[in-house]
Amino acid sequence: MTSSQTVGSADNPLHVAIIGSGPSGFYAADALLKADLETRVDVFDRLPVPFGLVRYGVAPDHQNIKAVIKAYEKTAAHPDFRFFGNVNFGSDLRLDDLRNHYHQIVFAVGCESDRSLGIPGEDLEGSYSATEFVAWYNGHPDYAGRQFELGHTRVAVIGVGNVAMDVTRVLLKDRDALAATDMTDEAVAALRQAGVREVLVLGRRGPAQAAFSPKEIKEIAELDGVDVIVRQQDMDSLALDEIEQLERDARKNVDFLLDRLAEGPSGADRQAQLLFLASPRELIGTDGKVSAIVIERNRLETDESGRQRAVATGETETFDVGAVFRSIGYNGIPLPDVPFNDAWGIISNVDGRVTDAESGDAVPGLYAVGWIKRGPSGLVGTNKADSNATVQLMLEDLPTIAGPEQPGDIAALLADRGVQAVSFDDWKQLDQQELDNGQAAGKVRRKFATVAEMMAALGR
Repeated sequence: MTSSQTVGSADNPLHVAIIGSGPSGFYAADALLKADLETRVDVFDRLPVPFGLVRYGVAPDHQNIKAVIKAYEKTAAHPDFRFFGNVNFGSDLRLDDLRNHYHQIVFAVGCESDRSLGIPGEDLEGSYSATEFVAWYNGHPDYAGRQFELGHTRVAVIGVGNVAMDVTRVLLKDRDALAATDMTDEAVAALRQAGVREVLVLGRRGPAQAAFSPKEIKEIAELDGVDVIVRQQDMDSLALDEIEQLERDARKNVDFLLDRLAEGPSGADRQAQLLFLASPRELIGTDGKVSAIVIERNRLETDESGRQRAVATGETETFDVGAVFRSIGYNGIPLPDVPFNDAWGIISNVDGRVTDAESGDAVPGLYAVGWIKRGPSGLVGTNKADSNATVQLMLEDLPTIAGPEQPGDIAALLADRGVQAVSFDDWKQLDQQELDNGQAAGKVRRKFATVAEMMAALGR
């Protein structure tokens, strides 16, 4: 047992392992390193490259959002920070290994799987998750070589959050503009050959409940040669007094959609048609491939809590589509030996302290941050306050800390096991090569497509 009076001192620094190098992981590392005690922070990722969702989830044409990486690089430059890429929790390292080397362990692994629709035809070819599509065009190694049915004139996107808007925008945006970003050459080539001219965007509730930000929907309307189409019947569901009571972003969204309705289509070559109060009921297939989607009209009812929920009316419509992209939320993936809440799709926790799935008692030394803590909500910056809150609890728990008297160096264990860990300096070499390769091709960067390519570039 470690003395509670000495953990965090120069003679006995606090050792913390963070699993996951996305925004929440880096914000947690930064908060720990800025705390008033001696701390050593090691961040692990199963990929050789850091930054998680910022690298592989943020849209290629949103480079300004990716600029947050500069803040993470400052954290990584701290002398008590180390990055271990190409290290897989569960195989290269297990929970017992970490307990033997660290006082506290933080899980920042995000939510990597998507939620299913649970409707007939969902398994047809041409039925995809937005998660895999976004990861593919962003060059995630797990999706290298993936192919998507994009040859049809009309496709459907199910969901009205910001990821759904990203998918819609990418499908409709000028391909030359995308080619200059860090989108993969493979994705740009596939989109150039795509026949998509119309994207149906389905939301099960009304315009006032749309989850996209005003900026995201406005970006689509500002695309050259693209109309945003809104149906009169959907906007008629809004009462004037309801509009006046909406919060700021929801009011902006409704005002924008009312303007689109008033202006009407301009006759542009491409369209994003928003269908509110619409739930998918079935995907129809031809020769095993998606050929149509059946939607059911909803109406809104206010429940006892005051929340408006969608209620099916029984009225259906059928639209011919060649592909469907579902963007209805994400779930975390259970980790070996870590308590998991299957119903919520997150690590079992209370405010970031990991809890036993059955008893609800806190598990000493284990913590969660980001989406795997609270579920898939908020933007990149939202994770900072979330991680800071968990770190505050970690510091409060120091008097009761249990852990190794003399934490060993995890690097030695990884070397003994033949794990080729990638350091942050190694990553900076890869980063420079990607930037140089991109500049030569007229792009922001050209990402390495596979882990094998990354390791080869490092001479491994």
